[in-house]
Amino acid sequence: MKIIFNLIIFAVFLLIYTHFLERKALYYPSKKIEFTPAELGLRYEDVFFRTADGISLHGWFVPQEGALFTILYCHGNAGNISHRVEIAKMFNERKMNFFIFDYRGFGKSKGWPTEKGTYLDAQAAYDYLLGRQDIDRNRIVIFGKSLGAAIAIDLASKVKAAAVICESSFTSTKDMAKAIYPLLPFWLFLRPGYNAYAKIVKIDAPKLIIHSQDDEIVPFSQGQRLFARR
Repeated sequence: MKIIFNLIIFAVFLLIYTHFLERKALYYPSKKIEFTPAELGLRYEDVFFRTADGISLHGWFVPQEGALFTILYCHGNAGNISHRVEIAKMFNERKMNFFIFDYRGFGKSKGWPTEKGTYLDAQAAYDYLLGRQDIDRNRIVIFGKSLGAAIAIDLASKVKAAAVICESSFTSTKDMAKAIYPLLPFWLFLRPGYNAYAKIVKIDAPKLIIHSQDDEIVPFSQGQRLFARR
């Protein structure tokens, strides 16, 4: 009985530690805003808005006269929106409005990131765009990169989008842990967080999956699985 009891205690400890490790390894927020779109000659609006659970978020809306579409951009798991100003310029030069926001805990956004929280953040960003009178709500393209792709897929599975673009997306955090630590069985205790693989089939919009064969972080095979699953 003592052995069984010790095994149960060890399993509980491993589950708690695994959950802690999952959160610490997933988010690398930076609070300092290092650049703005103005430094690349772009007009932009400093935007603050709130999520359904009351968290204040920060973002930039970069308008373009006669825009064909509006890009809602979900960035990756590190840094903040100030590290993506060149992406704003790229889309702006192609006649598109561009809206990028920081998840809770990133940049000027309040709170601390969690999976559920980032989903609420993306929904709030989408709702903010719906409330603007100067864009076509039927021409919102949801773009996500890396972790942001999993967040974009979740959002697009629940709202109307003109299209969805996923760059360097993983299938789930559990699959990523298995790929990074194939010889360490702790990933067996992980839930399939950010389960893009399960949600991508729920998207009723054109989908573009982009993934480099030379990606050194997210295995190319996971992009292939998402493309086949779409």
